[in-house]
Amino acid sequence: MANPDSVGQNTQDNFGNYRIATVGPVSLAATGNAVAVLPILRGGTGGTTEYIIRRITVGNLSNSAGGSTGNAATVTVSVGTSNDGANLVANAQTTTNLNGAAGFADLTLSATANANCYTANALFLNITANVLANHAAFVSVYGDIVTF
Repeated sequence: MANPDSVGQNTQDNFGNYRIATVGPVSLAATGNAVAVLPILRGGTGGTTEYIIRRITVGNLSNSAGGSTGNAATVTVSVGTSNDGANLVANAQTTTNLNGAAGFADLTLSATANANCYTANALFLNITANVLANHAAFVSVYGDIVTF
């Protein structure tokens, strides 16, 4: 019989499609570059960890003013490796399926993200258009750790 602690002894580079970064709730009420920082492995990379981005998900929409959750399907976001709105791993796109508390949107990765490994310590969420007042969401990045 396998040791039940065998999974606990492994690290992120032993698994595929691991959640490598998350942040939230992030306000969707104003445009801007780097409205949220997504530290890779919670900031524990030291700039030497190499990873592959597989998926970026925006979900868990909430209304900070109370009441029913609105529709964030037109909010436009992008994600990059720098805080100036450039070096994008997910180009500007609408969060089409983020249409209530149960909705989520998987962002389409850029061609660069689909072909490269990264070592940046963090990713940055940019809100580029069509904001939604009093609403916030969580952003999660999934990928593979290549090396620590």
